[in-house]
Amino acid sequence: MTSIGTSPNPYGQYGSAYARAAATPSLAATLSGDGSAGDLSASATPGAATNLTLSDGARAQLAKAPLPDFATVTNDARVTLDRLYTVAGVKKPIVDGKTTIDLSTLDRRSLFAISTNNGGKFTPDEQAVAATELKQRFDKALAPSLATTRLTGDYSVSYKAALDYLDGASDEEKATATWASQRAAVLKGYQATQQDPNKAPMGISGDPVAAALAGTTTPATGTTRDFSSVASDVRAFLDRQKSEAAKSGKELVFDARRKTGQLAELSSLDNRSLSAISLNQDKKFSGEESFAAKQELNTRTRLAVLDALKQSQSAGDPRQFSLGILKQYSSMSAEERQAANWTQDFQDAAIKSYKSTSTLLSILKS
Repeated sequence: MTSIGTSPNPYGQYGSAYARAAATPSLAATLSGDGSAGDLSASATPGAATNLTLSDGARAQLAKAPLPDFATVTNDARVTLDRLYTVAGVKKPIVDGKTTIDLSTLDRRSLFAISTNNGGKFTPDEQAVAATELKQRFDKALAPSLATTRLTGDYSVSYKAALDYLDGASDEEKATATWASQRAAVLKGYQATQQDPNKAPMGISGDPVAAALAGTTTPATGTTRDFSSVASDVRAFLDRQKSEAAKSGKELVFDARRKTGQLAELSSLDNRSLSAISLNQDKKFSGEESFAAKQELNTRTRLAVLDALKQSQSAGDPRQFSLGILKQYSSMSAEERQAANWTQDFQDAAIKSYKSTSTLLSILKS
């Protein structure tokens, strides 16, 4: 795997075992390489040749745009659903018990408008598929933290993730009794974990985190797209950029140091798409394309690690660094871990670091 940068791992002070695991060439690049992740966005268009997921940076940029009023959101959601039916060649969102359209391009506010039948514009089946998509997004947002809790026994990380997700709701969603009840339950659980993070909060009515950890609710998980299909979509995405550059009489280039040419836009791609380019399992990409994707992945992973360190410092709790690393690891697909060279040994070292730090803190408090 290509390595960018060779400076020493700046996180060695957080435990020798963890530092050794982080000293692989690829991770050294992740922690010490130069570069910055872009924040440009490009949303997927229904019926287009590709089906690409926006990166976190792209989603953040979209979130900064002025919000339209809820009536506009509702009308746009109606138009989008009708377009999705046309593209899929169907007239209903559910046929023979199976969903016929993909709502992944709709934002949370639009899904809420559909699921609550705002303006009376949506059918019961449309409300059901929107509600399912919302549940899938909650489960997806919570999944890395739940995995981290199971690995470390620290319940605070899961309750914090649930609280952050609920607080990200629109004003319309926050005005509902359902949201208020659920947030009150999660907040009560989170407050309990601040007293003892290794003790599971008990007896909280309507606590979704406790239900998820106990396995009493079924995660509404969607189907993960085949990695080869992801690669094909990204190939088409890059080919469109090449075609657009050619129309302007330019060559599409992947190195910002090039004096001529049009620089390829990779920042809007999600990490799995970038991993498809970097790993190049189907031999669809050039060495230059794979190298550029690897650089972008290294930058994003390095920033995630630095963010975990900053959170640890701001909280005054050194365990938060290892928890942040474990959450990042759990959120990655197998292909993303392979592209970043984050192995099982790396995860094990982060767990060991968390537990040893917890032991030291307990001794200091006693």
